[in-house]
Amino acid sequence: MPSKRRRLSAFVKILLSLFLVCGLLVAGAYYVLTTFERVDTVEAPEPGCRLDLSDGKYVLEDAQAVSATTVSGVAFSRDLPPEAVTVAYATVWQESAFYNLEYGDRDSLGLFQQRPSQEWGEPEQILDPVFSTRSFYDELVEVNNWSEIPVFEAAQAVQRSADGYAYDQHEGLSERMAEVTIGELGPGLTCWYDAETLDALRAGDADTAGAQEEMARVFGVDPATLSAGGDQESATGDLGWAMALWAVAHAEEYGLTSVSHGDRRWRASDGLNGAEAWTTTEDDTGGRVVLR
Repeated sequence: MPSKRRRLSAFVKILLSLFLVCGLLVAGAYYVLTTFERVDTVEAPEPGCRLDLSDGKYVLEDAQAVSATTVSGVAFSRDLPPEAVTVAYATVWQESAFYNLEYGDRDSLGLFQQRPSQEWGEPEQILDPVFSTRSFYDELVEVNNWSEIPVFEAAQAVQRSADGYAYDQHEGLSERMAEVTIGELGPGLTCWYDAETLDALRAGDADTAGAQEEMARVFGVDPATLSAGGDQESATGDLGWAMALWAVAHAEEYGLTSVSHGDRRWRASDGLNGAEAWTTTEDDTGGRVVLR
């Protein structure tokens, strides 16, 4: 017959087991409650723009997306191939990280850090992204076999910087970004805003005429002339999609809340449903880009 001490030990073990089970149940309930609380209080992400690259996603600040879509847009006006955009992007990543800088080494300015003293133009011209990008492409196409040589060599031939190899580190990302902004991947860019900016956009009047005028200056084609029949292919990429993505990146500047192209529509949002910013619509615009 088991001793009294052994019976007591067994009883203690049972109590400990019960305490352990209860503890686990309480901890599980706390986890569920706090998890649901966190879901209910999710905050909108910081304002920005997302590129859906061929190998993942990449987030830019809105100012960077504005510059990126302008640099690629100007390539259309020169009827340049995608490789030109890759070289330009690698250069801009190294020189300014897509910020239109009003300062730099000595008298360098702008996206490409061009110098007035080296006859790139007057300061106010260089600080115009369209002017500075045109200047870069004009010099690039004068480089012998520019599209056949390595990207960093083509960039260096234009820039003549102290360290030409520095451009090489940006080639991969630049090439994948270019695929998006020239329209080859369709609706591959979306932007979102904070609550105050979003309210202002929705309450204000969109300057669609101003946006279309600037698009014509950037792309060299009046968006009003785009055919409703389908895609607008060029040596650079899909013109219709490139214009649509440019409009999304510039939406805050022109007060746009909606951009449509084909059977897809982008609407300004707070980013909580960023993956759904471009939705399918029954109102197919064909090759036209419709701004609202």
